Amino acid sequence: MQHTPSTPRARQRVTGVLAALAVALGVGVATVPAAGAADNPYERGPDPSWSSIEALRGPYTVDDTSVSRWVSGFGGGTIYYPDTTRDGDFGAAVISPGYTGTQSSIDWLGPRLASQGFVVLTIDTNSVYDQPDSRADQLQAALDYLTGSSDVADRIDPDRLALMGHSMGGGGTLRAVDDDPSIKAAIPMTPWHIKKNWSSVSTPTLIFGAERDSIAPHETHAEPFYDSLSRSLPKAYLELNNASHFAPNSSNTEIASISIAWLKRFVDDDTRYEQFVCPGPSGYAIEKYESSCPF
Repeated sequence: MQHTPSTPRARQRVTGVLAALAVALGVGVATVPAAGAADNPYERGPDPSWSSIEALRGPYTVDDTSVSRWVSGFGGGTIYYPDTTRDGDFGAAVISPGYTGTQSSIDWLGPRLASQGFVVLTIDTNSVYDQPDSRADQLQAALDYLTGSSDVADRIDPDRLALMGHSMGGGGTLRAVDDDPSIKAAIPMTPWHIKKNWSSVSTPTLIFGAERDSIAPHETHAEPFYDSLSRSLPKAYLELNNASHFAPNSSNTEIASISIAWLKRFVDDDTRYEQFVCPGPSGYAIEKYESSCPF
């Protein structure tokens, strides 16, 4: 990727000046809170950079817990979550695998996203053959479980939720946010669905396509899906260069970093991350990037 270097925050200079003045006067001074944190109570973690969102792990240490496949509405899974509550509660995301896939095909995203300050549930579906609309229902059931009766429900802000999915899981993600506009962010990855027009979606949506996808070709799936979304909606389309339909099934820097930025921007309302999606990334790994910037 081509990166724009970040600049030091003015508040850091102000803090240093106040601290130096306090020493000179021989008095104590209270720590000046981060301006962004005061303005946005959902801001989590230090100021971001390209290297921080591309890293394999973020600032939080992650724990995980298994979810039985006998829970109601979906096929079980694994919850990844920050191991601290010192920063308050977190936004959450549920991720669905694609047709014939299991959570093992997308579980690399669990700890990677959780370490940046999210609770993440990677699910198995009731059947590996479930179609997109069934996966949409299961994604919603997983959100209900995660925020309701899961072991980490008290760590989650139920008003800050997101959905992600690969292939038919990506199609299910679109269907789910079309049905439930309260969801804050959607990230379909090389999505597949027979429905092509998603103009009624009102959730900020980031779509990943793959140049050499022969299962859900970007020309007939990801790109038409993106184009059908309202022009007034925060939306972005990233096409991976020389990549196949299965690019989301293994660790991928472009998918991870831009997903982190999207979730931070629209689940946490953290405008520090807008720099990574507006105007967006470029480089050899990216065939195309489009968006409705500015948001």
